[in-house]
Amino acid sequence: MDLLSYSIIIPAYNESQRIAASLDKIIAYTSEQRWMTEILVVNDGSRDNTAEIVREYAKHHPQVRLIENPGNRGKGYTVRNGMSQATGEILLFTDADLSSPIHESRKLFAAIQAGADVAFGSRWLQAELQTERQPFHRQVFGRMFNVLLRIILGLKYKDTQCGFKAFTRKAAITLFPRQRIERWGFDPELLFLSLKYGMNVAEVPVEWAHDDRSKINPVTDGFKMFTELLRIRWADVTGKYDRGVPTYAAS
Repeated sequence: MDLLSYSIIIPAYNESQRIAASLDKIIAYTSEQRWMTEILVVNDGSRDNTAEIVREYAKHHPQVRLIENPGNRGKGYTVRNGMSQATGEILLFTDADLSSPIHESRKLFAAIQAGADVAFGSRWLQAELQTERQPFHRQVFGRMFNVLLRIILGLKYKDTQCGFKAFTRKAAITLFPRQRIERWGFDPELLFLSLKYGMNVAEVPVEWAHDDRSKINPVTDGFKMFTELLRIRWADVTGKYDRGVPTYAAS
């Protein structure tokens, strides 16, 4: 695995307070592992000086690259934009707050080495790994959303929303051009498409800590995510995912 190249994509919106510290941790760990790594910070129209911090940081760390969205487009668009410009053989996206520490990436990469096309972190497969739990109301929201995922999309995973997912290059090339959801509902869309096209998907328990600065609003964003699940199902029923993009062929 150490001979492979890695791309780490970080979606960033108003992350000026923590992006430099997160980059320090990622660079320290990947250097320690001697991985060939590029780090793509995708700025989603931040209103603070996130872009300026990353641009200055990149002057001293050539493995870091800033990508700018055309305004604020949402996390789904941001991750897709980063993936489309990544060059690594294994591609990981992680939240800017590193709620799952970067050293947990080895678990996802090990799953890929064992044959997975997509490996994603899970907060609930081994809940004891959570070093800082979500507030109770967010846990309830998560459980309700999980039920809807099972009913609408047939996804039977414990946790689709953890912002810590890795893809082989082949899987990324297949999935992200098909992705239609540009905001919070993009995670289940990617997993739905992974199964639709016969990929080997691994849900991996990871260490995780809740951050009080999370930008999701359980009420307003929850309703939007519900409508996005319906959009995913409709796109599948009407064949929109199959148009103009080569179909994945499992090797």
